[in-house]
Amino acid sequence: MAVVVWGAYVRASGSGAGCGDHWPLCNGELVPLASQAGTLIELAHRATSGLALLLVVGLFIGVSRAFSAGHLARKSAGLAMFSIIVESALGALIVLANFTGNNTSTMRALVVALHLVNTLILLGAIVLTTWWAGGGKSWQWRQHPAQTALFAGGAIGFALLGSSGAVAALGDTLFPATSVAQGLQVDLSLAVSLLIRLRVLHPLFAVFMGVFACAMALFLARRAGSRRTRNLAWIHLGLFCVQCGLGLLNIALLAPIPLQLAHLLLADCVWIAYIWLVASALAEPNTALILDVTRVQTVRAT
Repeated sequence: MAVVVWGAYVRASGSGAGCGDHWPLCNGELVPLASQAGTLIELAHRATSGLALLLVVGLFIGVSRAFSAGHLARKSAGLAMFSIIVESALGALIVLANFTGNNTSTMRALVVALHLVNTLILLGAIVLTTWWAGGGKSWQWRQHPAQTALFAGGAIGFALLGSSGAVAALGDTLFPATSVAQGLQVDLSLAVSLLIRLRVLHPLFAVFMGVFACAMALFLARRAGSRRTRNLAWIHLGLFCVQCGLGLLNIALLAPIPLQLAHLLLADCVWIAYIWLVASALAEPNTALILDVTRVQTVRAT
């Protein structure tokens, strides 16, 4: 999560081109001697990203040694390792293709969105590794068809929300607004860059996902079999409400960098809480289904 937030600072501070178009070297050197702030910021991001890669590889090795083949923790740890390799490849693509600095191309926006979605997959895989390695039960998704469909739709919604947020943040960096009114006027104009016009999608997705989070919390408050799942549903809703408040503050204050970083960090926390909620809900047996089966068996026996 620290790497994710620092990566956002690299983008927001305009330091993405700090190492030029060189990767994995920085300006053609392994350890550049230049002391420019942009170079140091980008170099620090690469160093911490490499450390995160080693940690995830270590996680996969440790889980593989601790659990037998086919264990769910090994599968999720394998997904985490694959995702962080993809993460590194996308980071390299951003540098080598010059998707940094003042590049306003549509392809840059697409790669940034994919980068964010892959980050969500990576975080989700690490959370699930924690769940299953800690003794969490496997998912009974066949017993919960309604909840499974609900959670799958929510995951897609969060992917759209996150990717649109990444594009909106990029637009704020490249085309900063001078006031809220001016920003809204530009967003609704057809004669501006696509990055600006796409900014309006993020608050729309946020409203939709806010309704979803409320509906999900109410649904699980009635249907969840355990107190833990119900509490997680309300915790997730509470975090999402705070996140929406930060988003509104971000708009009102014209997206200052510290607030952008806090907004992204809390977005990661909301996603982690969602994955933990899904894991808890789908691990429960369907008590209604068990009761129906018991009734059928009783009738047959009678």
